[in-house]
Amino acid sequence: MARIARIVVEEEEAVYHVMSRTALDGFVLGDGEKDELLKIIKRLSAVYFTEVLGFCIMGNHFHLAVKVRPGGEYTDVEVRRRFKLYYGKDSKRELAEDQVSIIRSKWGNLSEYVKEIKQNFSRYYNRKVGRKGFFWSDRFKSVLVENGETLINCLAYIDLNPVRAGIVKRPEDYRWCSLGYHVQAGNKDKFLSLDFGLSDFVRATAKKRFEHYREFVYEKGGIETSAGRQIDPEILERERKKRYKIGKTDRFVYRTRYFTDSAIIGSKGFVSMYYQKFKDHFQSVYDKVPRSISGIEGVYSLKRLSEL
Repeated sequence: MARIARIVVEEEEAVYHVMSRTALDGFVLGDGEKDELLKIIKRLSAVYFTEVLGFCIMGNHFHLAVKVRPGGEYTDVEVRRRFKLYYGKDSKRELAEDQVSIIRSKWGNLSEYVKEIKQNFSRYYNRKVGRKGFFWSDRFKSVLVENGETLINCLAYIDLNPVRAGIVKRPEDYRWCSLGYHVQAGNKDKFLSLDFGLSDFVRATAKKRFEHYREFVYEKGGIETSAGRQIDPEILERERKKRYKIGKTDRFVYRTRYFTDSAIIGSKGFVSMYYQKFKDHFQSVYDKVPRSISGIEGVYSLKRLSEL
């Protein structure tokens, strides 16, 4: 069966939630492997035309929320600077004039970016354990995500992975996720962007943006799940006071699959616009209609391209 074309926005910036799993059994990504994968992501994100908004590296998969910018925004001088960064300051490689446009196109391409991250890590891992063969399972999944409220909900879903899995009690206790990197590493090298597209925070300082994001994640993380966590007594008391009525935030935990199983997610207008643009990517003979996501006001989605 032929592969279904990936939804990728051309010639304009766009945000994607990227996910990829290992092909090996068990939790093969230990502390050292997670450190190496993060190092690779950081290095390549400084070369490619990307801004990393969030990430989480688990024992058998990783999540990445990344903004990809079109290569046309970057001058030849900047492309050459990144070329030097890519190969190292001591490298004698030079970028030929006729290669600039090729490199510019590559470094503004989501698939090339993720492919290189995965290939670099595969080589590292295979050398380390003395094996050959594939490390990653199939091709990566990606969801086109709208800036603003949709994006911050997606980022919370990503950062709460280690909490939901019962690895840590607080997301910042896990150093291989966004909040952990912000708190434990102080967002070293300004690796993570805090530009989530929220209109209320256009003029806010980075500190205020981070405080807002951390509060948002904690509010979402306080919702009970079936992942083995116990209900905090204070949360339980608040539920009793509101007579166990299910509110929008209560439904959030049941709707997080939309951040991984959708093809497009965002406001109704955003989803409709990009559905029309990528309509030929879908297998359905009937027009698809954006469906609202309960518990996340104003957010709509379309099913994945495979219709599964």
